[in-house]
Amino acid sequence: MDERYAAGSQTIARKTTRDVSREGFLVRTYNHLFGSILLFILIEWFLFNSGIAQTLAESMLGVNWLFVLGGFILVSWMARKVAYSATSVASQYLALAGFVLAEAIIFVPMLFMASHYAPGAIQSAGTITLLGFGALTGIAFWTKKDFSFLGGLLRWGGILALLAIVGGVMFGLSLGTWFSVAMVGLAGAAILYDTQRIIYDFPEDCHVGAALELFASVALMFWYVLRIVSSRD
Repeated sequence: MDERYAAGSQTIARKTTRDVSREGFLVRTYNHLFGSILLFILIEWFLFNSGIAQTLAESMLGVNWLFVLGGFILVSWMARKVAYSATSVASQYLALAGFVLAEAIIFVPMLFMASHYAPGAIQSAGTITLLGFGALTGIAFWTKKDFSFLGGLLRWGGILALLAIVGGVMFGLSLGTWFSVAMVGLAGAAILYDTQRIIYDFPEDCHVGAALELFASVALMFWYVLRIVSSRD
């Protein structure tokens, strides 16, 4: 009886240690995610208050807008590759900082247009994105459902989105509201998929890479929510 009790106690202790370790990983991941969002906001604040944003926006708006959309999706895809492949915390931090900076620059023309022609759209889009992210995160944590099947959907969805953008550039097609709605849905699926992987699968020394992957999905959702809200104002 004593041996069984001791073995049971050791098993419980191991489970408790794993749970505590995983909880610590999750806290670090979401702290880095919110830190990344704050860094993004600070970069945008600097760009707009220094006047750099106007120069960037004017030069970038001279390019076909679909190229900017394609660049945004491509940068998001590259961020996920880095999140999966980075082997050191230092390289993860470098990738995260570089990605946040790249996203901040890509967002400039969209934010510039929204601030001038759709007052309040940025705040509305930010609120909707945060509420959506919170709801999807809650679903992933509380339901504990298996969302691994979304991986294939995300890959095919990303490829189709890029093909649609290339087709729009080549044939002069306009990707309207329904495309943006579909991309918001794709971003929501990415948040569910990313959150499940972070809860169960991500190595515990890759919290920076995990935060990068989540930030990429949140930024993707914010981008297309802002497009929808701006077009309605």
